[in-house]
Amino acid sequence: MKKVILSVVIAAVMVPVFAQTKKEPEEIACAVMKDHKVNIAKATKSKMFTDYKGRRYFFCCAGCPGQFKDNPDKFKDAPSIPTPKAK
Repeated sequence: MKKVILSVVIAAVMVPVFAQTKKEPEEIACAVMKDHKVNIAKATKSKMFTDYKGRRYFFCCAGCPGQFKDNPDKFKDAPSIPTPKAK
């Protein structure tokens, strides 16, 4: 009986630990100018991103999206997050 109670207690403690989702970063490197940091929330609000093959890439300035779109395969390994699901 003690083993059953102990198992239930351990399970109750461990479930919240495993249920936590991975928190996305607040900042990410620009896909084109990798030494420039981009605030994800601000870039999303100002539409300074593009989605490409299931990934979302962020940009630090107005010149970067055009460079990315001209040759996206060149930047496909740049820091990115999964493309959010449509709401």
